[in-house]
Amino acid sequence: MAPPSQSPRRTRERRAPRPLDAARLDELALAYVARFATSAAKLGDYCRRKLRERGWTGQDEGSQPPDVCALVARFVAAGYVDDAAFARARTGSLLRRGYGERRIEQALRGAGIGDEDRQGARHSQRAAREAALALLRKKGFGPFAKGELASREQRQKQLAAMLRAGHPLDIARELLNAASEEEALSWVEECDDDDQV
Repeated sequence: MAPPSQSPRRTRERRAPRPLDAARLDELALAYVARFATSAAKLGDYCRRKLRERGWTGQDEGSQPPDVCALVARFVAAGYVDDAAFARARTGSLLRRGYGERRIEQALRGAGIGDEDRQGARHSQRAAREAALALLRKKGFGPFAKGELASREQRQKQLAAMLRAGHPLDIARELLNAASEEEALSWVEECDDDDQV
């Protein structure tokens, strides 16, 4: 039996996207902040990238691109973008996922959050211990390991993983060296909530 004849697949020509004007850039930026939690710096980066990719109306005649800084400032003034709220939400999310202070700081800097807003999102010492504990549970490290005790080499790898996750050495060691889950939990709970990292 002969194979069925294959019809040539129609290839649809992809049209080049329309160049942007100020109104279209506003629409794209509004759709972006409606869909994603973002910082002012990330919104500015997004708008500049769209202008690079698509160009702007009148670019060939030498006209200036729409003012991205003014657009971002308008969105901040309208409350569509709030760096302080973004920093608090991102910090809470990363803590729940088991990340430590150093990784949180890197994430906030990467999002373009300023010093003042990063300081406003600082968490307590207890929250830092709880985050480390969450990572231990998730990875099955230290007292949460299944089966036999970890070898020295495995413990070094676990410690390295905790440090890469942004936890300080003293917290990582204390939790990895806990004799039982109860001991690890009591060490976390003995910390005062008011102590800042």
